[in-house]
Amino acid sequence: MKTFYLNILAADDPFYIGPCESLIVPSLQGKYGIMAHHSNMIIATVPGALFYRPPGQEGEVVAISHGIVKVENNEVLVLVDTVERPEDIDANRAQSAADAAREAILQNKSNHEYRSAQARLARALNRLNVKNNYDL
Repeated sequence: MKTFYLNILAADDPFYIGPCESLIVPSLQGKYGIMAHHSNMIIATVPGALFYRPPGQEGEVVAISHGIVKVENNEVLVLVDTVERPEDIDANRAQSAADAAREAILQNKSNHEYRSAQARLARALNRLNVKNNYDL
């Protein structure tokens, strides 16, 4: 199987660095797949489930936040604010964050506060989705 070099970096630390057979990232246009020797590009990510497959291993799934993906010369760089494995997500904390974000949206404050609450809600719902659907 052909591979490419994958580097997944969260704001606080490197998450995965190494070879990869395939990658699926959540983007503004939907899920976007990347294989070895993909054409060079840059895309934005949205909160969602990111799937990657190291050579000879089962596929991995993680929850990611907003960020960017850069593909260049058979190397892929994923830069996101946060990345979490399903088993590391605290469902109660994510549900509390979602509830607080919904409440903030209903309070109808400034545009900035509204957009910030929407982003927090998207992240919390994504974390719950990944936890509920992929935590084995």
